[in-house]
Amino acid sequence: MKLLTGNDLASGAVTWWTGNGWSIHVEDAVDVGESGDAILHAEEGARRVNAPYIIEAVSTPEGPRPAHIKDRVRALGPTVRPDLTLKPADPAAGDWVI
Repeated sequence: MKLLTGNDLASGAVTWWTGNGWSIHVEDAVDVGESGDAILHAEEGARRVNAPYIIEAVSTPEGPRPAHIKDRVRALGPTVRPDLTLKPADPAAGDWVI
């Protein structure tokens, strides 16, 4: 199974090709099979997504599951590990120059 993924141009959100458009839910993704390259080029040319690419996946009862761990983490979204998210700078720390 092959899935087409990319990032939404406006928000940067991870998106998945559904056969009719793009979704932020990997469960909505469809197998692009041999048509993947043609869809990729058409969607990239239409500027609907940024840097689309095709990944390997497996079909599960819950929907498609990306085969590579990097793509599985990407499919879960930015809140996979909230303890690792960037924290805002401490304004009390002040600015410093090296």
